[in-house]
Amino acid sequence: MPQLFHRSTNTLARLSIVLGVLLAGGVLGLLLEANRTPFVTQAYVARDQPVQFSHKHHVGDDGIDCRYCHTSVETAASAGMPATKTCMNCHSQLFANSPYLEIVRESWRSGQPIKWTRVHDLPDFVYFNHSIHVNKGVGCSTCHGRVDLMPLMWNVASLNMEWCLECHRNPQKYIRPKSKIVEMEWPPKEPDPKDYPHGWNQAVDGPRLVQEYRIQQPNVLTSCSTCHR
Repeated sequence: MPQLFHRSTNTLARLSIVLGVLLAGGVLGLLLEANRTPFVTQAYVARDQPVQFSHKHHVGDDGIDCRYCHTSVETAASAGMPATKTCMNCHSQLFANSPYLEIVRESWRSGQPIKWTRVHDLPDFVYFNHSIHVNKGVGCSTCHGRVDLMPLMWNVASLNMEWCLECHRNPQKYIRPKSKIVEMEWPPKEPDPKDYPHGWNQAVDGPRLVQEYRIQQPNVLTSCSTCHR
C-alpha cells in the first residue's frame, strides 16, 4: 500500500504539539499576570464613597489616630467602621452646616448607618484577623499604605495570596514596635534617639522583634489552615 502522508508530516505533527503546549502555557501565563494588574486587583483606584472622606485631611493634616475611628482594630478580627456618633463628635460643631455632610447629619437623625464602600475586601473564604497582626507589630501602613496622603481611599496592595505569603514567609522584614503601629512613615527617616539610641535597623531589629513577640515560624504561618478555615 502506498504511503499516504509525506515523511515530513511526522515532524509537522510533533512541531504542532510543541507549539500548542507553548501557546497554552503562554495564555495561562498571561492570565496569571493579568490577575496581578490593577485592572483586576483595583489597586491604586480611588473608591467613591457616600461621603467623600479624606484620610489625608483627617490623618495627615489633623493627626487623628487610626484607632479613634477604627476602635476594634486591636481587639477584634474587624477593625470596625466608625459609628456616625464618632463623626458627629467633631462635626456637630465643625462644618455643622456643610452640604457635603448632610448624609452624616441624616444618618445621625435617622439612626441608619452610612453605607460605606469597602476598599480592602478579601474573599469570604479568607480569614483575616486585624488584632493578631497589630499585636504582633504589623503597622497600619504596611498593608494599607500611606493613608495620610490619600484624599480618597484606595488599596496599594493586590491582596492576592502571594502578597500575604511574602510577609508570612519573612515577617522580620515587616514588623515594627507595637508602639509605632499607627505611624504612617516607617521606617522613620530620622528615628527619635530617645526610642532608638542606635537608630532603627530592620535587618537587626526585625528578627529581634520576631523573638520578642513570639511570632510563629514561617512553616506555621504559611499553613493553609492559617487563613483558610
